[in-house]
Amino acid sequence: MVARELRLRSPIDFERARSSGKSWTSNLIVAVVLPNGRESNRYGFAVGRKVGKAVTRNRAKRLMREAARDLHPRLAQGYDIVFIARNRVDLETPLSAIEAAMERVLRQAGLLGEGDTGGVNPGAASSSEA
Repeated sequence: MVARELRLRSPIDFERARSSGKSWTSNLIVAVVLPNGRESNRYGFAVGRKVGKAVTRNRAKRLMREAARDLHPRLAQGYDIVFIARNRVDLETPLSAIEAAMERVLRQAGLLGEGDTGGVNPGAASSSEA
């Protein structure tokens, strides 16, 4: 589980990230990233009703929280990150698939480097690095 102080809980925070942040997608999740001006990241998790019934949605959130907890020490800090499960997530989706999808989108966002050297400004993540 992600520590309580590292979670986005307010609907206003979610809306701010969704409306002003930049997003990256994979086949299983979408990550929306917005600088937050703090010393650490805050994480939010959302799963829409298209994913399935409550049991499936809650499992998807638990898997995303666990994957974020594992990735947190390796990420650049100072961002609000909202992870949104796509409708391909189901009860059979393993944690390893969620972790791989999260790593992929966070690497695209410039928050997870190959050598864990820190992050790049997400606004500049779309440009290629030399």
